[in-house]
Amino acid sequence: MQYVQGMSQPAKSARTPATAEPPESAAGSRAAAQRLKMRRELAAAAMELFATKGYEATTVDEIAAAAGVARRTFFRHFRSKEEAIFPDHDDTLVRAEAVLNAAPAHEHPLDTVCRGIKEVMKMYAARPEISVARYKLTREVPTLREAEIASVARYERLFTRYLLGHFDEHAHDDAGDDPLLAEVAASAVVTAHNHVLRRWLRADGKGDVEAGLDHAFAIVRKTFGTGIMAGRRTVPARPPAASVAPHGEVLVTVARTDAPLDEVMRTIEQALKER
Repeated sequence: MQYVQGMSQPAKSARTPATAEPPESAAGSRAAAQRLKMRRELAAAAMELFATKGYEATTVDEIAAAAGVARRTFFRHFRSKEEAIFPDHDDTLVRAEAVLNAAPAHEHPLDTVCRGIKEVMKMYAARPEISVARYKLTREVPTLREAEIASVARYERLFTRYLLGHFDEHAHDDAGDDPLLAEVAASAVVTAHNHVLRRWLRADGKGDVEAGLDHAFAIVRKTFGTGIMAGRRTVPARPPAASVAPHGEVLVTVARTDAPLDEVMRTIEQALKER
């Protein structure tokens, strides 16, 4: 799997300096904070009722009443009661996408994706006691587990699209495998993250989860960062080419970035001899 390291960025308008973008309004920030606060309150009420009454026996009306809001308020924030158990995933998905969009041009795309999914771990680590309780609950209720899997799939789709946009189209003959390879790599990042997350949750939210993630991501980077070659024929490295201008003033050399230096030098010397 070959990735383009530096993607060209859209040029900014000469009339609009980079610092001229208006910040989010204070009212908008307050509204977002209030929205998240209400979602978390509804989630806390739902978790408590699920734990005491059981998932199947709990109704949306009871969740809304426990949170002190009307039924219609509940449905402004969640489409179903199982969704209420994961109040932060929508906002976390937005933050993960922001990491991808702001990635520096020199950063390897897999490293960018690994940084993006760390937003998910930050979400869990910010409230470890709730995260642990939710983990135990989802293990007991298949419907909640399915909702969690659906949330994870959203991150995989986001990362797959990002990686697919960073393939080097000149790195191989057959681009038909790119969607598969991008999906496999994205899935590997998510799987590594979830493996570390599960171990942390089973340890009641204790331990150096950051070090665990870095170790897991290093394995993914080593495995997928330089290519998935199974079932794929790569283009052999082209030798460097050189040409001399008619009057001999300029020597033009074209070489792959991975061409050995001694090979490049031999090509230049040969071009000069043939003048």
